[in-house]
Amino acid sequence: MPRAFGLGLALILALTCVCGGLGTTPAKAEKGILGTIPLSSPRSVPVPRPAEEETGSIDEASLPSSVSASPDSSATPQTPTTGTVPPAAGSTGAVVSNIRIGDRGAETRFVVELSGSSAVKYHVFTLADPYRVVIDFPDLPSILPENAGEKGRGVIADYRYGEFQDNTFRVVIDTTGPVSVARNFILEPQGGFGRRVVIDLAATDRASFVKSVGLPYSDKAAVAAETPKAVAPAVVPISPAARHDRRRVVVIDPGHGGVDPGTHGKSGVVEKDVVLAFGKELAKRLKATGRYEVHMTRDKDIFIPLRERVQIARRYKADLFISVHADSIAKPDVRGMSVYTLSETASDKEAAELARKENLSDAIAGIDFEGESPEVTGILIDLAQRETKNYSVRFAKSVVDYAGQATTLLEPTHRFAGFVVLKAPDVPSVLVELGFLTNSTEEKRLTSSKWRTTVASSFVRAVDRYFGDRLAEGPN
Repeated sequence: MPRAFGLGLALILALTCVCGGLGTTPAKAEKGILGTIPLSSPRSVPVPRPAEEETGSIDEASLPSSVSASPDSSATPQTPTTGTVPPAAGSTGAVVSNIRIGDRGAETRFVVELSGSSAVKYHVFTLADPYRVVIDFPDLPSILPENAGEKGRGVIADYRYGEFQDNTFRVVIDTTGPVSVARNFILEPQGGFGRRVVIDLAATDRASFVKSVGLPYSDKAAVAAETPKAVAPAVVPISPAARHDRRRVVVIDPGHGGVDPGTHGKSGVVEKDVVLAFGKELAKRLKATGRYEVHMTRDKDIFIPLRERVQIARRYKADLFISVHADSIAKPDVRGMSVYTLSETASDKEAAELARKENLSDAIAGIDFEGESPEVTGILIDLAQRETKNYSVRFAKSVVDYAGQATTLLEPTHRFAGFVVLKAPDVPSVLVELGFLTNSTEEKRLTSSKWRTTVASSFVRAVDRYFGDRLAEGPN
């Protein structure tokens, strides 16, 4: 008995030490490829990654029955797919909590981790020119860090993410060449990790890739409803009398947004946030005058296609369209604001390169251009009417005069290029580059509330003079 008692006591003491040690282990944040993600609940000991993700040695026959796996498509063209992450007992709403990439040699694995356990729908499809793989999660929020454009590995060149249209979280993967979605499946929670959507990508030839391009057939109507195509109404100019009898309409267009961050500064600040803050300040000050009806193409961090921005201005029957951006360049000493109006012939090679870069916004966000109607294309590509172009130039000169009193200007300040957002045929339009985020001094200015207030006020004076001059000329 004494010996048994002693062994029992020793066992109890050992268990107590072990439990106490586990109970005092501090919770840590988990660091993934995109950065540090806070844990939703404390975890006593680190849990290793599931072996099947790290090694890629998945035995699909042994996966739980709730895992949906698509067959290997190496022999046949890959059809874009749709999946549903099923709910689990005692769950709350799901969120995207992390993204990781694994290079498996012949294949590259892209893993989207989910916290919570509500059912989640997702769509996977490919787009060409450039080669992209797109994953859409309708009605799903994200707690990912704000650092889009992470470098990839394997066949993944890089990727980005953000809100696309309303209530859709989109991931756009740029690939190094044509790829096939070799596998697409869901891993159930295990080892302390939540559900994971797993996409395996493999290199393929262009012919096979082109066959797979597009949205899943069964989801075309639903996705089209989430991402409405810009439908251009017939061009019916507003009569001069109608314009004269109402408040002037100004549409402010903060560039980029959502899945498209734009350029970024040395401190990590991104263009989409800088221009949204300025756009809101300008809208507030224009409304405060009581002289203008003011609308914004976006008032939150959401992506709006370039052609839709043009149509928003036309739907509001805008008298003036101001698109707001921030610039970047390899030369960190370059600084200053510039103002652009439309011309298919750029004023200089820098203007041409900037227009090319800004016009890539739709491609960056994973827009499919296939099926664009000839009517829409014709209206967007056609040069703006001569009168509209002349009015655009007049407002640009007004901005240069007043903004030059409030901030540094780039010389020459008024430039010309073929920006898509300036192609409304009946709306005078300018694109303003507030300054260069790649210049450390100017980056601080562009993120300063005092600077925003001062420069936005100068824009209001420019708008006042522009419409004042037009009013003095009579109804127009």
